[in-house]
Amino acid sequence: MSTRKAAVIDMGTNTFHLLLVEISNGDFKTIYKEKIPVKLGQGGINQDQIAPDALKRAYHTLRHFRNLIDGEKIEHIFAFATSAVRNAKNGSEFVQEVKKTLDIDINVISGKQEAQLIYEGIKLSGSLNGQTELMMDIGGGSVEFIIGTSQEAFWKESFEIGGQRLLELFHHHDPILPEEVLRLYSYLEEKLAPLLEAIQQFKPTSLVGASGTFDTLTDIYFESMLQCKLTGQHVFELPSEEFHRIHQMLVTMDRAERLKIPGMIPMRVDMIVVASTLIDFILRYIPVQSITCSHYALKEGAISTLLTEVSSH
Repeated sequence: MSTRKAAVIDMGTNTFHLLLVEISNGDFKTIYKEKIPVKLGQGGINQDQIAPDALKRAYHTLRHFRNLIDGEKIEHIFAFATSAVRNAKNGSEFVQEVKKTLDIDINVISGKQEAQLIYEGIKLSGSLNGQTELMMDIGGGSVEFIIGTSQEAFWKESFEIGGQRLLELFHHHDPILPEEVLRLYSYLEEKLAPLLEAIQQFKPTSLVGASGTFDTLTDIYFESMLQCKLTGQHVFELPSEEFHRIHQMLVTMDRAERLKIPGMIPMRVDMIVVASTLIDFILRYIPVQSITCSHYALKEGAISTLLTEVSSH
């Protein structure tokens, strides 16, 4: 069986990820990975624009990624963009420019495709245990929810209510005001009505969160327990009461105090308040003892699709 290298570029609304992998025998090995807080959605997301500064950061980052890819002599590049590019009036212009200057083909995926790839990524991590589960991924632009088992996804939807959008709409004071939190709850209740119906219908019994915010929440939890995460571990448990304790901290602290929390990373410090509030909202509808956190998400879902393609050739 031949070995081949591939590069995956996940251009999120908040973060750009690069993953360089070696694929052989239906498995993959990570050669290199990097994430950069490009903040593509900053300053324009609620106006459906990618702001000039954000474009500059994006080009700069993609040029850096291209150099790394060329350095490894990788020809197979799978680049995809999500919510920020999907909805921006200048999104296709950006895609064309990247193709012209860097020869990277960006696949702008739909919310449904995004949800499917996230599901594949979570499945690959080994987070699913056979029961019906609610999976969620909080991006900067959109939030994906999937209800399913390790065999199949029964229901999946993407909502354009990601962290960057919620931050600009509701988090106007620091610490966030109780009335801002209440406004956010009623907004979620309205926007997530289809999800709440699906929860009623499929009755998931556990909650799985994918990467991003969930990685940071488990980092904070592990730090508070004075434990460290094992390298190579892709699934972590966050007890619900621990989540609530951390959430209380996040909504009552200002930015400077949040930055001092052991386990917090600067790129997550602004969005984590609204993201954590969103998780708190979901837990009202699906009471679980603990949240399963999958370190794998969208980009690993793309690799999972690649593995299938490679083994079928």
